[in-house]
Amino acid sequence: MGATLTDRPEIADTLVLKRRGLTLGLLTLTYFFSFMDRQILAILLEPIKADLHLTDTELGLLSGLVFAIFYATLGLPIARLADRTSRRNIIAASLAIWSVMTALCGVAQNFTHLLLARIGVGVGEAGSGPPSQSIIADLYPPERRASAMAIYSLGVLLGGGLGIMIGGNVAHAYGWRAAMMVVGIPGVILAVIVWLFVAEPRRGLSDVQRVAEEEHKEAMPSMWQGFLAMVRNRAAVYLVAGMTLTSLVGYALTGWGPSYMQRSLDMTMLQVANYIALPAAFVGGGSALLGGMIADRMAKKHGIHTQAWVIALMKTIAFPFAVSFFFFDSKAVALTAYFVSLIFAGVYIGPTYALIQHLAPLRLRAMWAALTLLTVNLIGLGLGPLAVGQLSDALAPSLGEESLRYAMLAVALITPLPILFYWRAGVLMKRMAAD
Repeated sequence: MGATLTDRPEIADTLVLKRRGLTLGLLTLTYFFSFMDRQILAILLEPIKADLHLTDTELGLLSGLVFAIFYATLGLPIARLADRTSRRNIIAASLAIWSVMTALCGVAQNFTHLLLARIGVGVGEAGSGPPSQSIIADLYPPERRASAMAIYSLGVLLGGGLGIMIGGNVAHAYGWRAAMMVVGIPGVILAVIVWLFVAEPRRGLSDVQRVAEEEHKEAMPSMWQGFLAMVRNRAAVYLVAGMTLTSLVGYALTGWGPSYMQRSLDMTMLQVANYIALPAAFVGGGSALLGGMIADRMAKKHGIHTQAWVIALMKTIAFPFAVSFFFFDSKAVALTAYFVSLIFAGVYIGPTYALIQHLAPLRLRAMWAALTLLTVNLIGLGLGPLAVGQLSDALAPSLGEESLRYAMLAVALITPLPILFYWRAGVLMKRMAAD
């Protein structure tokens, strides 16, 4: 009888690698849809607030904490499943769920209805990130992984930006409810395409030496063992801490940025959607791609630890521009500072994901990705927008509409801490390489 793909794993590996580019593209598009569905709320906060009579604190809850709790905590058991079963099937099912729930946000009649629909979006999106990162790490070798993860991270930047643009235009013409449905329904079609065409690579396909080193170990460490392994890796802890605080600032500023521009810079929802969101998405996307390429080049020349230092340097350059955005009343000056900060701001995503996947044991890649997303989303996404909303409400009696400006500024001033954490992670990784 002829050999099957199971009998000849090298043939299966070759076929999988031929679909590497297609798989990366579809996973990036899936990530794009997840952030489009997640971040569309940013441009719709003002009309939702007016329609449902909500406070800034309630808007902060919807933007962050209620979504993040379910998104982050469910990521762990789903990642555990992804380390054992088909990652492609998990991603496709998750995409279908969150797309339907995004569309259902459009029929919400009060805060509770919208809260439940947003919880559903979080439940669905929990199954996307960790399996996707695990697949990419298996498809791309370490020297190309940061660039691949940077391409994948375009989903964050382009999805968020285009979500705001599409949402703003549709909401302007047909209302915020129609905007939710327009961005949600197409994801169901994409879920079928993902299920049909995304490749499912063998674990460790691009890490041949590590497969040989780890094959004598137990088949699968427990979830607790996976957690302990990550906590004991000090470099990984600093990377996760750096990404978490960076995300806290980023989610807070992107979640409330459109409202700030409308309240303090006298811009309309349509102006933010058409003249800010799309250019910001492309500037941030270019930053992510360039950052991934620089990180890979630095890793080849000087060691993989330098990728953490690249992030620290870029964040240091971006920081004064990001902060100065809140000090100017002139739209031209403020927006110039904003866009300059974006040139450097997106660099961290791809290299951070790549470094964590590099440090993770092969059989725990999805688990480590989920643990990273747990802290990033519970603290970053969960607390960032909520903190701004609560600060804004607290400052409103004395500052009025300008309360949002100072609430966002206070959160932005956290940035030096993640810069320090990324620098420290690079130091520890350099020592690990020398041992």
